[in-house]
Amino acid sequence: MLTRDVDPVLAFDRALAGAPVRLVRDDGVEVDLAVRRWRRTACGEDRWLLDRCTGPTIDLGCGPGRLVTALAARGVPALGVDVSAVAQRQCRRRRAPMLRRDLFRPLPGEGTWQHVLLADGNIGIGGDPQRLLQRAARLVRPGGTLLVEADPASHLLWRGTAQVGSSAPLPWACAGADALRHLAAALGMSAVDGYRGQRSFVQFAASAHGSVAVPAAGCGP
Repeated sequence: MLTRDVDPVLAFDRALAGAPVRLVRDDGVEVDLAVRRWRRTACGEDRWLLDRCTGPTIDLGCGPGRLVTALAARGVPALGVDVSAVAQRQCRRRRAPMLRRDLFRPLPGEGTWQHVLLADGNIGIGGDPQRLLQRAARLVRPGGTLLVEADPASHLLWRGTAQVGSSAPLPWACAGADALRHLAAALGMSAVDGYRGQRSFVQFAASAHGSVAVPAAGCGP
């Protein structure tokens, strides 16, 4: 009997609901999704990200909304964005402001946010980290920053497809801190801070004049 692959969004929904799920890349690498961290209260290394959000912040791929909730508790205006219906319900329970939408579609306050968060491996969304960095940079105001969680392997840049559990393949990517710095530089952005522990983060400053360079076709490492 033939079985139909699960929609990737529904597969992520299962993970957000607490089911143990692995992301399997088309190069054979398997990644355990950090479901427990996504669902709990922000703590530990999350604070590095939170401490650098000093003004209006938009969290792309917010999941259950732990970072949005933590920022709101600090008095920082924040909005989460995610395509998951389960994430939307979880954010509502936490009273975390959240919009259920594809992050590449128009979003509120484009060009006015002070910070953009791309945590928990969300730099992989869409399978093209440079395109996602470019999208994120267009959301912030001049002088704003992008806070990105990187792969622990600093030079890694992988693009391909991945399956979440038994889902259909979806475009996905992984990028380490050094690879992200290279991609961001091609867009006219500079790294201004970073962190390396059990997790790895990089903070990028958007162009002071609010523009983002468009790399030539085929540009990249």
